[in-house]
Amino acid sequence: MGQTLRSGRVFEVVSPHTEEPVAEVTAAGPDDVDAAVNAARAALDSGPWGRSEPAERIAAVRRLVDVYDEHRRQMADTITTEIGAPITFAKRAQVGLAAMMMRAFCDLAERHPWQETRTGFFGADVQVRKEPVGVVAAIVPWNMPQFLITTKLIPALLAGCTVVLKPAPESPLDALLLADLLDQVDLPEGVVSVLPGDGSVGELLVGHPGVDKVSFTGSSAAGRAVAAACAANLTRVGLELGGKSAAIILDDAEPEKVAAGVRSASLSNSGQICNALTRLLVPQGRHDEYTDALAAEMAAIRVGNPTDPDTQMGPLVSRRQQQRVLDYIRIGEDEGARRVLGGTDLPDGLDRGWYVQPTLFAGADNSMTIAREEIFGPVLTVIPYRDEDDAVAIANDNDYGLAGSVWSADTDRALRIAGRVRTGTLGINQGYTMDPFAPFGGVKASGYGRELGPEGIDGYLDAKSIAVAP
Repeated sequence: MGQTLRSGRVFEVVSPHTEEPVAEVTAAGPDDVDAAVNAARAALDSGPWGRSEPAERIAAVRRLVDVYDEHRRQMADTITTEIGAPITFAKRAQVGLAAMMMRAFCDLAERHPWQETRTGFFGADVQVRKEPVGVVAAIVPWNMPQFLITTKLIPALLAGCTVVLKPAPESPLDALLLADLLDQVDLPEGVVSVLPGDGSVGELLVGHPGVDKVSFTGSSAAGRAVAAACAANLTRVGLELGGKSAAIILDDAEPEKVAAGVRSASLSNSGQICNALTRLLVPQGRHDEYTDALAAEMAAIRVGNPTDPDTQMGPLVSRRQQQRVLDYIRIGEDEGARRVLGGTDLPDGLDRGWYVQPTLFAGADNSMTIAREEIFGPVLTVIPYRDEDDAVAIANDNDYGLAGSVWSADTDRALRIAGRVRTGTLGINQGYTMDPFAPFGGVKASGYGRELGPEGIDGYLDAKSIAVAP
């Protein structure tokens, strides 16, 4: 929860819309990391949290949900200020989805198999108990901060773990507000600590010998470094990394419905979502028809001030992210893709802010940079395919495997295709819905481990077997 940090270093949080500082935050240092991990260890090993029952932990999280509900508008305003998410989206998804996940995890925990007795092969009874893995370092990025915090913090707490949370330097304010809310729930000291700061704080946590598990969400490049650092101490690690997800659009799908669904699944949060559908695979003979429908849908998106309830797309989180996306747009054109719309950085009426207009490329092939690398912005690429086998081959021809979708008027046909795509999650006639009762995670360069669902709780538990002599 809230704690006094010793480093004395401060950093600025800058509005992506105004490009002006909105807050100064104290960064954690090495002593703060040690203190937080030691407090977490004490709360687990000798404090009341380590002896708590699942029902007590569920009750504590339900108290947090009640407090959280009272501050949802404040939390949404905070996220809009720090990362530029449109306020309507912030209220619905950034905060509303987080609150829903908290409740869903409590429901799951109430029926979780915390202990069972089996008849062993040798005739003896075997008790299998689920016990907390220990001290958890949870490291989250800036794009969906409260949702991503929730998917780590809540199952870890319900499992009986203690947590040291490091938010991204672009989005520390919502995490600090959450720390204030946790203070109102009366958790034992040391159960949760929040340590703002840059990558150096994350490095200290990941390599700390007092941490039992690291749960990391971020880029695949950073995930590789995290996995390597965890290997030194044999620290358990879960990685939810990048994506370059394909939407396979079959020839019987209605273009306007596809365009509307892709807009929601791909361009929310200015395209800064890991499971965005950014490769749009369309039948060769209907390429222009689907492209025209997508262009019309994207051209109607209202881009502007994120505090305006009518705004549908705000700025990107930082100048660096804006430049990264604009560089990819230039590369796409240089490599021969046709830019159908978008590409400019500022919407009408604004003279500042880290904006990029919704951008659509057509006539691309899967070897192009914009079809292979995660752009993490409002850029979609249309790629034609010859037949179903070719579509599946293109979808699978990528380093990532986080999400995907199949669009068709025939659900059985779509499900057959979905079964051939190598990815962790898929949607049929929609993007993946992040259902709280189902596991979420990727394969290949998109990481390993699962969040959400009962698997999300099991990720923070060890199974202990106790054999009882007959």
